[in-house]
Amino acid sequence: MQIHTLDTGLFKLDGGAMFGVVPKSMWQKLNPADDNNMCTWAMRCLLVEDGNRLVLIDNGIGDKQDQKFRGHFYLHGDDTLEKSLRARGFTAADITDVFLTHLHFDHCGGSVVRTPDDKLQLAFPNATYWSNQAHWEWAVTPNPREKASFLKENILPIQESGHLQFVVPSTGVPAGLPSFQEIIFADGHTEKMMLPMLNYKGRTVVFMADLLPSTGHVPLPYVMAYDMRPLVTMSEKEQVLRRAADENWVLVLEHDPRVECCTVQHTEKGIRLAETFRLDEL
Repeated sequence: MQIHTLDTGLFKLDGGAMFGVVPKSMWQKLNPADDNNMCTWAMRCLLVEDGNRLVLIDNGIGDKQDQKFRGHFYLHGDDTLEKSLRARGFTAADITDVFLTHLHFDHCGGSVVRTPDDKLQLAFPNATYWSNQAHWEWAVTPNPREKASFLKENILPIQESGHLQFVVPSTGVPAGLPSFQEIIFADGHTEKMMLPMLNYKGRTVVFMADLLPSTGHVPLPYVMAYDMRPLVTMSEKEQVLRRAADENWVLVLEHDPRVECCTVQHTEKGIRLAETFRLDEL
């Protein structure tokens, strides 16, 4: 098995929204904001090569949205998903499975593309797309607070294509995803977000999605205002980070603009950052 990080570009989100109740005087040191209080974040994905399977975990924001939408998030940087795939010697047609941690636009926007004649089609025509039923229903009938994060054009074409499969939490990892050791479900950020766990080079590697967006979010109170259930996020994060510290997990960070991977450790102040490194340094 080989695992690669793929950069799909950078975007900006409000620093206060990303750090919730933590004062700006504290989070500003972690990810400095611009004059509009916006901080830069990555949209980092994971590519898993395992035999004849090529699994893409999340896929960024995509490029089908109009300029007004894109302007809200200040998309920048030279990286795209297509470019990053090509650098690894692959194209979209090679992807066999797309595993979506959840259906917020910055995680699944690359799932669907717009054709020159303004039709929507799958970006990965040969892939099975994986979600779970509870989250899918949450996304297609969204609550008013989260509605802006679930865009129908990112979601409905997947189901209409017939390429959608659901992970069933009670039955563990599905046979169609043999690379995964475990899938952790989390309900604080959104309903039934999925964190895939893999065994790689003798280490446990977990793609943290929005349970731990960056190294700046390691302390328990550092929880995003975007989270639907912040107290649940704190509890889930504590449980996962305790396991990660006890077992020396490698945590892959989807949104950290500088750090790909980290480990955490127990300290007198609670769980704190230990080491940071690139995935290819394992």
